[in-house]
Amino acid sequence: MMPVCEVETEVFRSAAEVLSLVRGFEFCTLTRAEWTHRAHLTVALWYCLRHPFAEAKSLVRDGIRKYNAAHGIAQTPTGGYHETMTLFWLRIVRKYLTEVSGERCSLATLANGLVERYADKSLPFEYYTRALIFSSEARAVWVEPDLKTLE
Repeated sequence: MMPVCEVETEVFRSAAEVLSLVRGFEFCTLTRAEWTHRAHLTVALWYCLRHPFAEAKSLVRDGIRKYNAAHGIAQTPTGGYHETMTLFWLRIVRKYLTEVSGERCSLATLANGLVERYADKSLPFEYYTRALIFSSEARAVWVEPDLKTLE
């Protein structure tokens, strides 16, 4: 029997491991196999912790496009960078940071908590119909959810 949802169980043991992942993203040395949901969330967390949200969005957006180009991931109507999906997850990261604000914990603990809480990659489908989230418009620009609002 196949699991309904594969959950990434690897945890960060230190801030240095988080930084190593972020640097791998920035220098495009992460392999495609390493560019997981966990990695996406952790990179988003890193930028949201260090920059105002508008700047974090730009850095993540530009970084993913750079990463994709470096790894030969073509921008097509059905593949490559996805604006709505990227901004959805960035908003989830911002929500998480609001939820844990005031807690004193390490960067590794923050990253592990984020990944644990938001491990389910199907979360966007609670907010978007498949038709909308997979539309060429949603891939190109931010599109508001059509099922329920993002907090």
